[in-house]
Amino acid sequence: MTSTLALIRDGRRTLRQGLDALAHRQRERLAAMIDFARTHSPYYRELYRALPERVEDPVLLPVTHKQNLMARFDDWVTDPEVSLDRVQAFVADPRRVGERFLGRYLVTTTSGTTGHRGLFLLDDRATAVVRALSLRAARRSLTPRVTARLLARRVRSAHIVATGGHLAAHAVLVRSRAAGRLPARGSRVLSVHSPLPELVDQLNRYRPVFLAGYATVIALLAGEQLAGRLRIAPAVVSLLAEGVSEHDRRRIRSAFGAHLVDTYGCNESLALAYGCPFGWLHVHSDWLILEPVDADHRPTPPGQESFTVLLTSLCRWAQPILRYDLGDSVLLRPDACPCGDPLPAIRVRGRAADLLSFPRRDGGSVRIVPMAFETLLERIPGIDLFQIVQTAPARVRVRLRCAATADPDRLWTAVRKEMAALLTAHGAGQVSVERAHEPPEQSAGGKYRVVIPWS
Repeated sequence: MTSTLALIRDGRRTLRQGLDALAHRQRERLAAMIDFARTHSPYYRELYRALPERVEDPVLLPVTHKQNLMARFDDWVTDPEVSLDRVQAFVADPRRVGERFLGRYLVTTTSGTTGHRGLFLLDDRATAVVRALSLRAARRSLTPRVTARLLARRVRSAHIVATGGHLAAHAVLVRSRAAGRLPARGSRVLSVHSPLPELVDQLNRYRPVFLAGYATVIALLAGEQLAGRLRIAPAVVSLLAEGVSEHDRRRIRSAFGAHLVDTYGCNESLALAYGCPFGWLHVHSDWLILEPVDADHRPTPPGQESFTVLLTSLCRWAQPILRYDLGDSVLLRPDACPCGDPLPAIRVRGRAADLLSFPRRDGGSVRIVPMAFETLLERIPGIDLFQIVQTAPARVRVRLRCAATADPDRLWTAVRKEMAALLTAHGAGQVSVERAHEPPEQSAGGKYRVVIPWS
């Protein structure tokens, strides 16, 4: 098996050789992965039966979806010893989080917020690639000064993730501890589902130098820091998994005065991209392919927001992920990033599944992207966290967490006015905007979805 160090060296060499070498490496790995999938996965053998013998262009591949792959799980996987029943029995036991299934796979699950729970396997080769990409991201994201500050304080870290199951972040942390890559004495794993005062108390007592968590949760903690209830001074704050708005980025930086590290990942590809100082995410395109596309899976031009994005992983041998509809809306930068990083740069705009559809005044329907609501409510001072829940085709419920200094009634009046103006501007009919008495709620995976559509 290729070592992590060898993979790091290979990546550096490829990037030094330029974009042509990067594209060549991507094509070679794609052709090899397709050949592997055809040989070892009955599902892909059937799906690709009409394709040419060698394929170097992902556009030739049919699009795949989580629900279809999970429905054909036993045919999708490339190891005949793996079956859906066996994996489900394994993940049913939370005590086995981080253990190696069949002695050779790390198993992670999705929280099922989009209606389809996923089960994913990572073999040792894929794990080595993920580790190499994560180290690349750290090397490009951390300055020597910040690294020295981390080392001076012995990299005491706190990771705020969804615990109690085989969800990806938790499973990876548990596995890293078991393998000795994350020292138990120098790290804390905190549950994202803990009450906020409890999280604040734990962080105040532990005082981490490295703080990691979902962007929405870190933004909430930033409000506690600004209010004086949280009193920590991390050198680095790492925002996991989700895209983060520029508003939240400024707020987090202002609250902690820390170096921000932004990463983008998912169960299907634990290391997708990493942030740069200019607010872009750079895609690990030597090991994966991201295709921004419209609702009909046609390419979206650079500089325009996509409806969704198709992911092709070049290192998921146990479960090939090929032209997989990830569901995220992204924007691909049309020119070179000013940070100088040659890897493609994107911004994540939200999930296509979170689009809200309302009846129009003149008939038909209008669809509004989550970003429209985010940018609208971010302009209103006094909101720590918000969540918009569509409870009927023409009714939304707004959950708010107000800042300590805000007047809740005045804040609600401003929110209702702005929401009504937005809906009117988009041509929506008579949509009822209700004030929720309950606070924003977390998903099973510990994240706060900004928008929850009616279904």
